[in-house]
Amino acid sequence: MQPLAKRLETLRTNIADAYGRLAIPAKIKQAGDLENQLAAPEVWHNPAHAQDLSKQLAALNGMIDPWQTLKAQVNDIRELMELGDDSLLPEFEGQVTAFEQEFNERKRELLFKGDYDDHSAILRITAGAGGTDAQDWAAILERMYLRWAEKAGFQTTTVERSTGEEAGIKTSVIEISGPYAYGKLKSEHGVHRLVRLSPFNSDNLRQTSFALVEVLPQIDAPEEVTIDDKDLKIDVYRSGGHGGQSVNTTDSAVRVTHIPTGIVVAIQNERSQLQNKETALKILRSKLAQLRLEQHAESLSDLKAGESANWGSQIRNYVLHPYTLVKDTRTKYEERDAQSVLDGKIDNFITAYLEAK
Repeated sequence: MQPLAKRLETLRTNIADAYGRLAIPAKIKQAGDLENQLAAPEVWHNPAHAQDLSKQLAALNGMIDPWQTLKAQVNDIRELMELGDDSLLPEFEGQVTAFEQEFNERKRELLFKGDYDDHSAILRITAGAGGTDAQDWAAILERMYLRWAEKAGFQTTTVERSTGEEAGIKTSVIEISGPYAYGKLKSEHGVHRLVRLSPFNSDNLRQTSFALVEVLPQIDAPEEVTIDDKDLKIDVYRSGGHGGQSVNTTDSAVRVTHIPTGIVVAIQNERSQLQNKETALKILRSKLAQLRLEQHAESLSDLKAGESANWGSQIRNYVLHPYTLVKDTRTKYEERDAQSVLDGKIDNFITAYLEAK
């Protein structure tokens, strides 16, 4: 039983190290604070704020619970092994092997070292020039990320969506909530290029389409990114397009401009002007957080004007004709089964990016 005990002790040490590096004790305290806030009746006077707190708590528990369970299970089997019953050795060995495998899966979380890697994510997909083909490509990417999120057990909420006249989408904004959602999806930030035979022209010619994917850390707590009111210009206007009669006949749409950087966020998805303003400010905080990461700025006052992602940063090619290949231009990682990738199998691209960083 001695070699098995040594393996178990190594596993306990590795778990303790990961606990510290992932700041699990601090996350447990933060979750406790959120539980106390949600237990107060007055918090539900503002349902949107209470919902944000609930999302934060769910995301924290998603990071905490698996590590707490693994740590408790390893400690339990250690106590049983100390009783010295050799007849249970095969069972102990099977359990220790299973715990080692789970730790090896979990330790990927140690790759998430960025300031906002443990946050949920806001994903914005924008079709490039090229009309219907580009809009269809944007919709294919939207489906890819929704499939990926579903397989990962993440929750998705469509914040805003603008459809194309013939097919596809012009833009789509999606909140993706789950453990390390931003840390995983930040590898997708940039321009995605598709080469295929166009289904939208009679000659069936080869067509190249582009879509811009912006990935932002979701900043639910305003104190994480504090914006000075004098730096904001807020315009209210009448919503256009689909959305029902009350959307189109009230000044519910909100456009928020951050004057120092020139970043503009416009939201007309909700019926309520207040809800649209809160959503726009949340996305603005997320854009500023992303810009601060990219510019290595200490504070918002150090930021230079600029967009979070631009059309010059092509990160991945998806080729469907004359052969099939998906290749990342940064890590050189590639997959031959393009359809599986478009069905949401992007974890290998994410891991290659994190390991390269």
